[in-house]
Amino acid sequence: MLRMLQKRTSMIKLMVPRPRLHQTIAQTTIKEIPTIKHATITNSEKTVGRWFLGVSGMVFVAVGLGGVTRLTESGLSMVTWKLTGERMPRTQEDWVQEFTKYQQYPEYKLKNANMTVEEFKFIYLMEYIHRMWGRAIGGFFLVPAAYFWKKGYFCAKTKKSVLLLGTLIGLQGLMGWYMVKSGLENRFEDPNDVPRVSQYRLASHLAAAFVLYSLSLSQAMSKLFPSEPFVVKAKKAFNIKGLSHMTKGMVFLTAISGAFVAGLDAGLVYNSFPKMGDSWIPDDMWQFKPVQRNITENPTTVQFNHRILGITTVSLASALWLVTRRMQLPKRTKWAINAVFAMAWTQATLGVTTLLTYVPVPLATAHQSGSLVLLSFALWLSHEIRFLKYLPK
Repeated sequence: MLRMLQKRTSMIKLMVPRPRLHQTIAQTTIKEIPTIKHATITNSEKTVGRWFLGVSGMVFVAVGLGGVTRLTESGLSMVTWKLTGERMPRTQEDWVQEFTKYQQYPEYKLKNANMTVEEFKFIYLMEYIHRMWGRAIGGFFLVPAAYFWKKGYFCAKTKKSVLLLGTLIGLQGLMGWYMVKSGLENRFEDPNDVPRVSQYRLASHLAAAFVLYSLSLSQAMSKLFPSEPFVVKAKKAFNIKGLSHMTKGMVFLTAISGAFVAGLDAGLVYNSFPKMGDSWIPDDMWQFKPVQRNITENPTTVQFNHRILGITTVSLASALWLVTRRMQLPKRTKWAINAVFAMAWTQATLGVTTLLTYVPVPLATAHQSGSLVLLSFALWLSHEIRFLKYLPK
């Protein structure tokens, strides 16, 4: 009897299916994934997250206002800068006084000599709104930051981010004036010169704004909807993480190259696509000496580079979408990838349309704002795949 029981037991063990190797690996890998306890997100963290989101929203508007200011050629209308802010002219006498100051600088002398006081009011108002909005960002950041800090709402990591963001906001104001100052200098001796701000300072100002926006938006996402760990079967980790980071970096680089296009009015040369005039590569791309000057100072080369970077960005976003199309991914990650893909093509369409229509202000503003929307989606995707782990096929 005992022998029969032992025999039956051994037969039952043989009938029980053994766990496959990939199942064992999956269980081991899942145990290694860091977990996020959503229940531990406190009301104070949500409040801080909404504040970070508000800061990023205000920076987004500031970038749009800066684009309009540049496109309407209003940036050099205010020839003074005060830390506490300039007073808006109220009477006609005040307007005449501000206009008299403006008349002493190259933009009026070489370009706007026939401008009237009424025409001056418009460009002054555009620059005034842009500056005041920048100062409003400082107030919106500083007052809640001091309150939250005192109440202990910030962890050690968040405190470092707050200090960095505060420093960047302060530097942005100084960088803005440093940029404007380059267009007020008496270095435009040729009557055919077009007084404008330095394209290098313009690109630096825009890059700092993009960094400020990216940091504040990333902090908001980490507070309001933390990333969730998940596992993907893939031969190489590069498939998603590497490609998404490359796409994000290319979005940023393309946007900064757009600042050089705006700074040199390079969008007004070769208003055709896909060719530049009758050629794929124009003959005047390397006419400046030394040769490296062409990359940032020759309008033809600057536009050509922006085109190539834009095409590369769209190609990377499309490759990312194709690579992940059949992967089993979380819903939010899928949404983020689709958003990057759709916005990349929308942004490219806006850019080409802006070029073909000789850079109208509404389209050009939409194109600049579109770069920030695309960067937002790329940041969202990076946030979603933060805790991604891979299983070998």
